[in-house]
Parts: sequence; C-alpha cells; structure tokens
Amino acid sequence: MKLESILLPGVSADRPMVIAGPCSVETEDQVMKTARQLADKGQKIFRGGIWKPRTKPGGFEGIGVEGLPWMKQVKKETGMYLATEVATALHVYEALKAGIDILWIGARTTANPFAVQEIADALRGVDIPILIKNPVNPDIELWIGAFERLNNSGINRLGAIHRGFSSYDKKIYRNLPQWHIPIELRRRFPDLPIFCDPSHIGGKRELIAPISQQAMDMKFDGLIIETHCDPDAAWSDASQQITPEVLDYILSLLVIRQETQTTENLSALRKQIDECDNTLMEELAKRMRISREIGTYKKEHNMPVLQTDRYNEILDKYGNQAIQCGLDTEFIKKVFEAIHEESVRQQVEIINK
Repeated sequence: MKLESILLPGVSADRPMVIAGPCSVETEDQVMKTARQLADKGQKIFRGGIWKPRTKPGGFEGIGVEGLPWMKQVKKETGMYLATEVATALHVYEALKAGIDILWIGARTTANPFAVQEIADALRGVDIPILIKNPVNPDIELWIGAFERLNNSGINRLGAIHRGFSSYDKKIYRNLPQWHIPIELRRRFPDLPIFCDPSHIGGKRELIAPISQQAMDMKFDGLIIETHCDPDAAWSDASQQITPEVLDYILSLLVIRQETQTTENLSALRKQIDECDNTLMEELAKRMRISREIGTYKKEHNMPVLQTDRYNEILDKYGNQAIQCGLDTEFIKKVFEAIHEESVRQQVEIINK
C-alpha cells in the first residue's frame, strides 16, 4: 500500500495521538460542554458519533445531520479538529460538507466489503485521514482488504483502529483484544499508524487506563477514547465513557517507552502470559456454557450426570497429547480433573433446578 502521513497541522507527532469525545452526539449543550473541557485539557481532536449503527433496532442510532452544525461550532469555538464515523456514501457526503477532518469506518461496516467499496468510491479524490476499525470477527485479511479498497481509490492517508473482537461467551473484556492480530498488521505494514480503542475493548471505564498502557507498550501510535461531560447520563455506551478530567489523568500516567520491545524483553513476555491467561479464562467460560447445555440435554432425556467412560476417555486423550506438547501428564491430569469436577457441578445444578 502507498501510505502518507495522517498528521494534522498543530497536532503533535509524539505518542499518543489522542482522539476524544462522546460516543454519541446527543445535544448541543452536551457537545459544547464536552468539547470545551477537552480543549481546556489541551486535546486537539474531537470525536462525536453522528450516526450510530446498533446491534438491534430500537436503540439510539445517532442524532444524524442535525448534530453536524454542533460539531462545526466546536471547531469554530475551540479550534479542535473533528472526527466521526461513516457507514454509507451519504454519511461521507454530509460529513465532508460539514468540514469533518477525520473519518473512520466502524467494525460492522469493515466486515462488509460492499459497504467499504461504496465508501471508497465516495471518497475518491478526497485528501483527509481515514481510519478503519478491525472487523467484528478476527479476520485480518478482511481488515487488510478494507485498506486496499480505500488505497485503490487514491486514499493514502490511512490508519487502523484496534477495537477488539466480538465473542459469544462471557469474558473480561467487551471485545477480546487478541493483540497478535494488530501486531501482525504492523508486521505487514510497518508504516500504517495504529490507534487503540480501549473504550470498546474494555467496555468498562476502569479498564481504559490499563488497556491504554498496553497499547503504548506495543508501540501503538494513538488512542481513541470515548469521553463525555456526564458519562453516567450518556445515551449510549455509558459504562465505557469517562470525563475529560479522568482522560487527562489517565494520559498523564501513561509510560511511553522509546526502546523497541522484543520477545526477550520481560515486560513483553509478561504481556504474552497475561493474554494467554485471559484466553484460558474465556475458553473455560465457553466450556462451562457447553457443559450447562449438556446438563439441560441430560435432564430432558433422563440421563445420569456422571458418565465414567467419557471421563476416562478425556483423561487418556489429553494425557497422550500432553506428552506431544511437552507437558507433564500428571499436571494435565490434575487440570482436567478440576475442569471435569466443575463441569459436573454445573450440570448437577442444572438438573436440580
């Protein structure tokens, strides 16, 4: 891909480049109050969701073009640059007409090549930064395909937003980080700027600070953080928004390491361990969900919970696999005994309901 700088005049090239503002543009007062507070803290780029694609109908899907004059007022009064999400060619047209400086394509849109191509065609000949969020599912080729579609339309000022990946099961994060995917994207395209979206990865405001630090440790270029003057009263995603004051505090605590992280670096290795542990937790949650479904099936068909042959088969199978993986068979036996015991407990709980 042919890439050019996404930097804007007056915005520092130092990490992190920060894009902050509310998940959704709600009212003129909310927009202006948030923007003034962010500008007072030295922020240069204001984000606001004009159109909000929702998983189900009935939720707040954005104020629409009514909110664009409020965004223009932000720029006029504070001098901040403006950023918003677009999902259709019409969105692109309205955003450009309103003088929006940065556009981003959301995760649901990235997953649809037809939608991405429509946006790429609408942006042909436009010279502003375009950021692309990863698709909902962990498909790096689909993500790269979106960049290529924009690049083929002559858009060279491109950047990525890592917002994590959806999962059916209960988990620590709203969207799984799966850091190895943006790392692979960086390996393939070393000059592509990558932003982290800790708001959507964490889903909870208390996770924004640690996720932001992880992103900086992995040499991400910037952060896009949902910031609201009154987060608890937000019309969408209230739990993952923070105040401008809290944002300023989080940014003040970030440690920006200049040296290149390598696999020999202890902190990098510990981060890999943390990611493995998070994955283990999430996979265990998935396994227990399936165990509960099995418990329901056994209850409906009047079957016993404990089936010894199946248990012995599991221990034999994974005992043999342990040797092939260089793991101690007694250790693996203890692990699967504990997992089986919890599975039985959950099934008994279902049957006794």
